Amino acid sequence: MTSFETLRQEWFGNVRGDLLAGIVVALALIPEAIAFSIIAGVDPKIGLYASFTIAVLTSIFGGRPGMISAATAATAVLMITLVRDHGLEYLLAATVLAGLLQIAAGFLRLGNAMQFVSKSVMTGFVNALAILIFMAQIPELVGVPSMTYVMVAAGLAIIYLFPRITTAIPSPLVAIVVLTAVSLGFGMDLRIVGDMGALPDTLPVFLIPNIPLTLETLMIILPYSAAVAVVGLLESLMTAQIVDELTDTGSDKNRECVGQGVANTVTGFFGGMAGCAMIGQSVINVKSGGRGRLSCFAAGVFLLFLIVVLGDWVRIIPMAALVAIMIMVSIGTFSWGSIKNLRDHPRRSSIVMLATVVTVVWTHNLAIGVIIGVMLSGVFFASKVAQLFRVASSLSPDGLTRTYTVEGQIFFASSERFGTSFDFKESVDRVVIDVTGAHIWDLSGVAALDRAILKFRREGAEVEILGLNEASATIVDKLAIHDKPGAMDSLTGH
Repeated sequence: MTSFETLRQEWFGNVRGDLLAGIVVALALIPEAIAFSIIAGVDPKIGLYASFTIAVLTSIFGGRPGMISAATAATAVLMITLVRDHGLEYLLAATVLAGLLQIAAGFLRLGNAMQFVSKSVMTGFVNALAILIFMAQIPELVGVPSMTYVMVAAGLAIIYLFPRITTAIPSPLVAIVVLTAVSLGFGMDLRIVGDMGALPDTLPVFLIPNIPLTLETLMIILPYSAAVAVVGLLESLMTAQIVDELTDTGSDKNRECVGQGVANTVTGFFGGMAGCAMIGQSVINVKSGGRGRLSCFAAGVFLLFLIVVLGDWVRIIPMAALVAIMIMVSIGTFSWGSIKNLRDHPRRSSIVMLATVVTVVWTHNLAIGVIIGVMLSGVFFASKVAQLFRVASSLSPDGLTRTYTVEGQIFFASSERFGTSFDFKESVDRVVIDVTGAHIWDLSGVAALDRAILKFRREGAEVEILGLNEASATIVDKLAIHDKPGAMDSLTGH
């Protein structure tokens, strides 16, 4: 398929399905974008503008057609302290810088690093995200009128029960309409969206964040930008994998990194907060028939139309309705099956998942949690592979030749066991180390082989290595020192 045909298929291969799915997603994006803005501590318009620009730009530059990107809770929770301590302008600057970091990650092909994120880490990531979203609602449930709890409960009832009647209209939208009508009808004294700040009544305009261009400013925003860039890419690439599986199609992870970066960079210059791909909205889009880039583009454009034209109605939505929606998002994001799987899955996988969750909740930083999870997965994997190693030996009938047969992986985690598997004091004329069933992976493995050869030679035995495969032979030829002048001195530490 030519590039033009691919482009046409991605944009216009499913026009009706993409437009309808885009409209459904846009309706669902309004309350979430407002709620995410409130999580970050900024006006609702910041999240709404961001959702428009990010959706439109990722539809054009992203690497996963059919995936929805907008303002998200994952990036919003990272901005709370920045906004509280330094204000909105620093958030916009941090958004621009986060986008530039993501573009660099794309060109450095860091999207390929997703292959090192295990299923356990991904499960821990979404569970921790769900917990953070729920915790962010607690301030809206403390010290409020008792009627707020009734409204939240009613909102949850509508969200979960209305789909039994029809799924033609998103139940979160129904909850908003009903609770807003009840609140107005009974004149309830509840917090409303308008109390959170101004809603946009115009199209977003280009602006440059009003901050001092100094090294001190960079040091303030860089940690936030780096965290947003990492978390945004992790959630985007994980969401891309989920959409890949749902649609049985592939995606370009590195292009997605660039697309997310372009979207965040431009969004910062148009007064929006950072965002990334949304797992829940992307699943809604796919299940609503959205497959192509047009669905995400339509979601962004229709969202802007709704907030500019219907802004006065959005302003009077009670906060209880948004809290109910965010609790629903939290419940839907959490992988409840992972609790049951704690008993059935390997203990090490469960430890990785739990460590990721605990670290994220403890630090409120999704990136740190994922890094800890990936490192723990690596340690457990190395430990397990190192156990698949054994050495057997046999003595020739004349008692002059000892043959050691090595099986398994020789690397940093197994090199010590490799070195203690030989009897260097045995009096033999010749030693054969058969590595036909083994693989030497790294410098530690080569060094262990060097030490074994040199120790046998020190005791007067002739050493022969048999069965090196091509990859092992290459690294041994490049790094081994046992045949080089002065090698025996290295054995004694001189």
